[in-house]
Amino acid sequence: MPASFPTQPAIGLFEAIYTARSLRHFKPDPVPPALIERVLDAAIRASSGGNTQHWTFLVVRDAEKRRQLGALYRQASDYQSAVYAARPKPEHLSEAQYGQFLANSGYLWDHMADAPVILVPCLARREPPERTSLPEVVQARYADHLANVQRISGSSIYPAIQNVILACRALGLGTVITTNHILLENEVKAVLGIPEHIATFALMPIGYPTRKYGPLTRKPVAEVTFADTWGNPWPDTAAS
Repeated sequence: MPASFPTQPAIGLFEAIYTARSLRHFKPDPVPPALIERVLDAAIRASSGGNTQHWTFLVVRDAEKRRQLGALYRQASDYQSAVYAARPKPEHLSEAQYGQFLANSGYLWDHMADAPVILVPCLARREPPERTSLPEVVQARYADHLANVQRISGSSIYPAIQNVILACRALGLGTVITTNHILLENEVKAVLGIPEHIATFALMPIGYPTRKYGPLTRKPVAEVTFADTWGNPWPDTAAS
């Protein structure tokens, strides 16, 4: 890691994982460029499919561009709010917990532009090989191949995004991953001058948080894990 990066009190990996909650309330204080670069240096250590590293990270600090992104995010979130309203409440959440989740999400819908930094992780689209250039056995399943490529496209950027989340936690910053803007991606790309062949995968507001980090509450591992076969319970080691 370059020596120019500022030193910060270290926290353990598992402390970062267990406390890096989604944070949406930020101080207006600017984030030093060296800290942003350190976060991004952590991001690019993530796995990349085929080691292509065809990612780009757009750091938006300009107030007018943040305002425009915030307005588009608000517009897209109006659509998404209708989806939330139509979905049933997750069974493991109480009415109060679900209400708090919706309130926190709604706050960001109105305050995206208040974050001093908005990070936009992007990937360049990779065109698939021409069908005729492939062996017959592959040509026979070419449509399945294209569908699979579409399905797994995020696997080359979301590990980097998780590194951003953990690096922010380690450096005393807050962030959250949100994707509502993709409903209006063409408009977002126009604001930022993003080329046609580049896809955006998130908006990540970053700043010094005004609310506390974790701990996080999650379902126990035994409730979400099967052993060897679907439906075969994973042993609850915490109870033994």
